[in-house]
Amino acid sequence: MPALPSIDVVIPVYNAPELTRRCIDSVFTALGSSVCHIYIQDDASAAPTRLMLDRLPYQRIHVHHARKNQGFGASVNEAVSRSDAAYVLVLNSDTAVAEDFVPTLCAALAADPQLAVIIPSGNDYARYDFDQYLRRPGGYIQTHRFQGHAFLARRGVFEEVGGFDPEFGRGYYEDVDLGRRLEQGGWRLGVHPDARIEHKGGGSFGRGRAFRELVRRNRDLYFSRYPEARRNILLLSGSCALTHFPPTLLDMLESVFQGGGYVHWLTPRPVQLLPCLQMRSNRAGVRAAAGLLLRSWRADKRISEVWMLPGVPRLLRASLITWARLRSVEVLSWEKAGMEATSTPRIL
Repeated sequence: MPALPSIDVVIPVYNAPELTRRCIDSVFTALGSSVCHIYIQDDASAAPTRLMLDRLPYQRIHVHHARKNQGFGASVNEAVSRSDAAYVLVLNSDTAVAEDFVPTLCAALAADPQLAVIIPSGNDYARYDFDQYLRRPGGYIQTHRFQGHAFLARRGVFEEVGGFDPEFGRGYYEDVDLGRRLEQGGWRLGVHPDARIEHKGGGSFGRGRAFRELVRRNRDLYFSRYPEARRNILLLSGSCALTHFPPTLLDMLESVFQGGGYVHWLTPRPVQLLPCLQMRSNRAGVRAAAGLLLRSWRADKRISEVWMLPGVPRLLRASLITWARLRSVEVLSWEKAGMEATSTPRIL
């Protein structure tokens, strides 16, 4: 196995001393000699957490106590600025490492020079059937949504794009925002199914009213910057593989992904080799369609467009067109020409 590049670990900390100690212990136990220095950025925690950090028995660990709370993004940025390693592994303090996944993540970065960030899978990705997705060089699956609870990044690229934006304050959506900026710069993001980490979630802020207000405020900020990320496409087809899609449709799908949107594909048969985690495939039917169409509790979750390829059952097609007209949702249809769908859709 080739030698690993230099890798430092960054752990931003705000209270939750038990979870934080569990995270730090797991890093030393599981990652061992795969990493160099561990930078702990204490974001003005209360006394129990500060005392625990100052009593850590490990070598190669550097603890910095901030005088005031800066928030997740600014804390990570500051800690990364102290590193001179090729890669940085950033971990939330409520994560726990059970295996040395560093060689697996490094292999993905080595195999794809345009891959800026690689994320280990785990309980945060439990809803995905990874067997449905295309594996890219190094074994990773492409994603267009950056989840920053645990990730290995090229340090130079992270700093080149300015790291996390401090405008997101204490946290939430600063990672998704960074992902958009990385992709706009021509970089890729990935999730590796063969590397896993446990993420408890809510370790620092809990799930109360303050958490909900923070998420709402930062969600609004994110979508004000990237309105295209609100796109949710309902795509319906007969039994059709991605390789048989018209070129214009493939280009349109890529545009949705690059903008941060999602595509929900309903088709009669299970689909393999989806291009990224922002495309999901389910078996076509009235119940599946209704479940997607009724997701109206939040604007960024609603179906914003309906696209239809040949082969959609007549009743389902008519029902969707009626629903779309009532909701002023655009419907695009690719008509059948010979054995293939036409390249140019028409608006119904």
